[in-house]
Formats: sequence, C-alpha cells, structure tokens
Amino acid sequence: MAEILNALSFDVEEYFQVSNYAGAVPRERWEEIPSRLEIGVETILDALRGARVRATFFVLGWIAERHGEIVRRVAGEGHEIAAHGYDHRLVYDLSPEEFRADLRRTLGLLAPLAGPVQGYRAPSFSITARSLWAFRVLAEEGFLYDSSIFPVRHPRYGIPDAPRFIHRREEGIVEFPLTTVRAFGRNLPVAGGGYFRLLPYLLTRDAIDRVNRAGEPAVLYLHPWEFDPGQPVVPGAGLVNRFRHRVNLGRTEARLRRLLAERRFAPLREVLERLRERDGVSR
Repeated sequence: MAEILNALSFDVEEYFQVSNYAGAVPRERWEEIPSRLEIGVETILDALRGARVRATFFVLGWIAERHGEIVRRVAGEGHEIAAHGYDHRLVYDLSPEEFRADLRRTLGLLAPLAGPVQGYRAPSFSITARSLWAFRVLAEEGFLYDSSIFPVRHPRYGIPDAPRFIHRREEGIVEFPLTTVRAFGRNLPVAGGGYFRLLPYLLTRDAIDRVNRAGEPAVLYLHPWEFDPGQPVVPGAGLVNRFRHRVNLGRTEARLRRLLAERRFAPLREVLERLRERDGVSR
C-alpha cells in the first residue's frame, strides 16, 4: 500500500465562478468582483512545498487570461498545468463545435504560460452520459487524459455505473475517475471538495487506503477558494448552496497538510507514468 502514488489535483477558479453560485453571480458580473484567487493558491503552494509534493492544477482559461503570473508561478514550482475549460460552462450545455472552440481557446491561453497541456477536467464534472461525445473531441485535440467522470449519482453530474478506477477509453483517452468507495450497493464520493470538508478526516484517509489496498491510486481534487475562509458570503445563492460551498472552510488547510504528511501524492501525469511502468501500456 505504501508504494501507491495517489493523484492530487486542484481546480483553479474564483469562489464566485462555481456552479452552486451560477444563479446568484452571472458571468456578466465576474469582472466587477475583486479576485481572491491568490489567497488560496499561495496557501496550497506553501503546503505542497512543505511536503515536497507536486500536483496537477486544472486552470480555467478565464483565469489564465487575467492572472497569468499565478499560472506561471504554479508551473515554475514544478506542478502540472491542465485545462478546466475557458469560463466554467458545463460541457453538456455546449455543442461539440462549441466544446472544441472552448478547448482551443483555453489551450491558447495556458500553453504560453506553462508549456504543453495534456490533461482536461470538465467544470463540475459535466461529462456525463449525455455528453460522452466530448471524449472524441478531446482525443482529436490531442489530450492524453481526462478527469471528468464521477461514478456517483448527483443532480448535476455523475455516471454511477462508470468504471471506478483509472482506465483507457475506446477513444484513446485515459480516464481518471474521481475516487469513490463501494458501500451499501452504491458508490459513495470521497474524492475531495465538499466531501473532504464535510466528512471526518479519518474516513477520507481510510477511503484512500481502501482504494490503495485494491492496488489503485486515489484521485483527489480541491479548489483554491476552499482555503479562503474569509471569502465574502454570496447573497441570493440559497441556504443549501451556501452550506455546500462554505462548510468547514476553516479546516481545509490543516486537513490537506495532514494528508500530505501521511499519504503519497503526485500530479496525474506522473501517476499515469507510474501505472504504465507497473501495468504496461494498457492504461
């Protein structure tokens, strides 16, 4: 189990760009809102430096366009930069042509800052059963891997019967599904984000260990805004959405630092390379 290298990732977006706030903060207002991105990014980078761990940062093109210095800093510290779409539009709300244009716009902004981009994660994991066509587009645009499938049931995302572990799809793309554990006849989400903040820390660590005992890496994600408990409360977002967004924000940093000290992590691309060395090119 100690030899398993788990995949650690961060979805780089502003706190007001999340899907839970889409109804309260329209895109037309984004330019008016002061950025707090650097607060979370610097906290993450400091934690990673202290643990000597590198990770994958899935970055919005919108962010790269306005905060190129942050993207350069992350890449300069040895972390992998990957694509998260341009402005957090959900893949199943786009046509294949719109999705391709979104990818190319994002790559055009990220590549000059960080070099070749090989990975993609859909905003809010929005490659679902109704947008599987996206894998063909990703393959045609030269992506090596994707990390958009969450094998759970959720109102906004998820393919509950999708494979739970890293695998190669028929389109040639390698998929990094977000981590779940199997219990009570269903897949339960434990991959990070709100689940990392809401669930007891030991439950998250135990879930990683269960996946590792099966010989598989865990795939975790967090966001910079989850390390910024001082961010403003967004009016009009609704009680449930505000709870999901803000629960235990003050605990995220300490939990991440503890996890980095207790388990092994690396960028997704490095985890894939290790799996290929172990299992061959089928991954």
